[in-house]
Amino acid sequence: MQDREQTYRILVINPGSTSTKVSLFENETALFEKSLFHDAPELLKFPHVNDQMPFRYRVILDMLKEENVDPASIDVFVGRGGSACTQPGGVTKIDEKLFDDTVKAVGGSEHPAKLGVMLAWQFALAFQKDAYTLNPTNVDEYCDYARLTGIRGVYRVSHSHVLNQKAVAEFHARSMGRRYEDCNFIVAHIDGGITVSAHERGRMIDGNMGADGEGAFTPTRIGSVPVLSILDYLETHDLKETRLLCARSGGFVSLFGTADSDVIHGMKEQGDRKATLVWNTMIYQIAKMIGERSAVLCGKVDGILLTGGLVRFQDIVDGIKEHCGWIAPVSVYPGEMEQEALAYGALKVLRGEETALQYSGKPVWEGFPGVDL
Repeated sequence: MQDREQTYRILVINPGSTSTKVSLFENETALFEKSLFHDAPELLKFPHVNDQMPFRYRVILDMLKEENVDPASIDVFVGRGGSACTQPGGVTKIDEKLFDDTVKAVGGSEHPAKLGVMLAWQFALAFQKDAYTLNPTNVDEYCDYARLTGIRGVYRVSHSHVLNQKAVAEFHARSMGRRYEDCNFIVAHIDGGITVSAHERGRMIDGNMGADGEGAFTPTRIGSVPVLSILDYLETHDLKETRLLCARSGGFVSLFGTADSDVIHGMKEQGDRKATLVWNTMIYQIAKMIGERSAVLCGKVDGILLTGGLVRFQDIVDGIKEHCGWIAPVSVYPGEMEQEALAYGALKVLRGEETALQYSGKPVWEGFPGVDL
């Protein structure tokens, strides 16, 4: 056990679909938090999400210089993660294998969160320090019913805002005087990406594959679209363009040319009919997803928890309460608790209170035993 009085400087790197959030902690204290916005047209200059890494690395270095922070003074770099093989929940040490699998997206998802692992590893190499990740987007706790599809050999996997959802659920359970492991929650992360998950007694047993275009449409993603409509679209558009549409150039970007929610909401507030229709449809689709998760939990829901950057808009909260308030009490946690969760997870490892997991390079789930599916 390390001395709890020792001071550790922890840099937290949290890339999203339209921003890179960076925080510097000294133990539990946040010295600063910066949200570096990148408009979708700027990011679309990069053919692949991996290609954004040098750009975001330079942006972070420039920000640290502005804050008079020497990167060499930082003890550990912590990045949000995803895209590697599915992993168990908890803190995982970033090593070359995890970095390589993240770059290759062996888990099948190209969520921008993967850049957190890539950036943390880049900083760790440059300044000879350790790097960690916590509850990446590919944590897999799904029940078997959530996995199977109607196509042989094609399965649904866990691609979600696991980090923030679990942090919010654990915080809310404590506020109720209960343990996360004893509660059932529906948690909706509503931001540049939107995921809604069912949490049953401490496990995230089902949710939408938001980065893969499933669920409500978002500022950058198309959401669920009938399969035949996508096939029709492919008749006049190439596969590369269509893939880009699913995760980075759909939603508001396709409909308005920008992912900036403040712009779209401002148009709605001014009475623009198109913006009003699109904005309210997004709320409607989120509410439908929450209803689906309530069925997964057989109606035994202790709370509906709304989090993410877009719940700063009261009409989103009010719309969800109107549609879903009958299911369970609705609680709102604007923004997210991801920065604190990442920092505190790494701090526990630095203090010797927890042992970091080693990335196995193998999926958590590898098929239905004894069943040919």
